[in-house]
Amino acid sequence: FSYGTLQLKSVQRANFGRELEGEPDELAGYELDRLEITDEEVIAESGQRFHWIAVATGRDEDRVAGVVFMITPEELAAADIYEAEQYARVQTRLVSGRMAWTPSALPSAPARAPGAAPWSRRHAAGPRRRWR
Repeated sequence: FSYGTLQLKSVQRANFGRELEGEPDELAGYELDRLEITDEEVIAESGQRFHWIAVATGRDEDRVAGVVFMITPEELAAADIYEAEQYARVQTRLVSGRMAWTPSALPSAPARAPGAAPWSRRHAAGPRRRWR
């Protein structure tokens, strides 16, 4: 599930070698905050020094709009490489009922999926799932 720069076609082409197809969805119980990115490569790819980061609130009325993409395990690993160290990949249930991997803030993230490392260029591996 993407609510930020991975929705940009230029970022998708740079990280996955193709443009992704997705469907709109929402994440309940989260709100967005700004995060300053310090990785110059990520800034160059996205064109943005500040990215959004989902922060768990536990309040169902808080919603984050985004897009859920069907991706391969290799593309999930590429997304892990792209994301900053302040993100954790967590499994969430979207408003549609679909389960998806979602980038979330580390301090307030719900329990991370077993074996899921914080997203960073140093931690590219993670559990295999189809939806992101």
